[in-house]
Amino acid sequence: MRRRARAIGAPLPQRGGIDPARVRLPEDTEGRWATVGDHLRDRFGGAIGAGRVDEMLRDGRFVRLDGPVTGREPYAAGLSIWFHRDFPAEEPVPFGIGVVYRDERIVVADKPHFLATMPRGRHVTETALARLRRELALAELQPAHRLDRLTAGLVLFVVRPADRGAYQTLFRDRLVRKEYEAVAPYDPAVALPVTVRSRIEKERGVMAAREVPGEPNSESRIELVERRGALGRYRLLPATGRTHQLRVHMNALGLPILHDPVYPVVRADGPEDFTRPLQLLARTLEFTDPVSGVELRFESRLSLAGLSGPG
Repeated sequence: MRRRARAIGAPLPQRGGIDPARVRLPEDTEGRWATVGDHLRDRFGGAIGAGRVDEMLRDGRFVRLDGPVTGREPYAAGLSIWFHRDFPAEEPVPFGIGVVYRDERIVVADKPHFLATMPRGRHVTETALARLRRELALAELQPAHRLDRLTAGLVLFVVRPADRGAYQTLFRDRLVRKEYEAVAPYDPAVALPVTVRSRIEKERGVMAAREVPGEPNSESRIELVERRGALGRYRLLPATGRTHQLRVHMNALGLPILHDPVYPVVRADGPEDFTRPLQLLARTLEFTDPVSGVELRFESRLSLAGLSGPG
């Protein structure tokens, strides 16, 4: 199992704001691996090729606490090895990330559309976490929660690893009041405000989440703030945090969010169209700071352009 290394204690520095990966050699009860290199080729050869593993070994890319790994060392269960994976080619997201608030414990950032919160899959260096680590010189910065890549707005980051659990607990226990804003079609037949409750399930590897019969596990309040022609501006107040919850609930009302590439129809994969961002914004975060006990409220400085055209 590949594990993300902590910034403290790893024998390799961050690269591009990304921690080195850490692997711990497992027990070898069947005697499959005579050397460390045998295991690394077996473990990673399927993904990057045994030849590439050998190249990385020759280049000193695999490191243990006392220095580079050659691959010729006798296999030793429990040994920890660190390395930086090859980053995928990423299209730069042409929008900056703003900082709404910063102190010795937290950073509240304004994440732009199209930027993932943290490394995952093909999005690694082009993520809010990697950018903020580089731009703010905060190597130990970690997100307290996630915001969908296509959604813009407020994300809370924690400066010190020791504090992260306290802030994550706020989101786990639903002690953070979150307010979103969206632009979507206006339909006079949809009675608003309304509270939508449903059961949402998201299958791994499937783009769209779906509503299914059963006990509700999601709740959102939908309010109309403004109407302009065929479009409306909506205030969305989620009581829960299921994957794509607000997008699913708006679509279920017959009000799919403007420029949504998944709901109601999953668009074919292709280059990003940065002129058509999903018109969904995490507008407000409000909570009691678990360390200081102070009531905090943050407002995004971003705005949606859906009522006046792309932007």
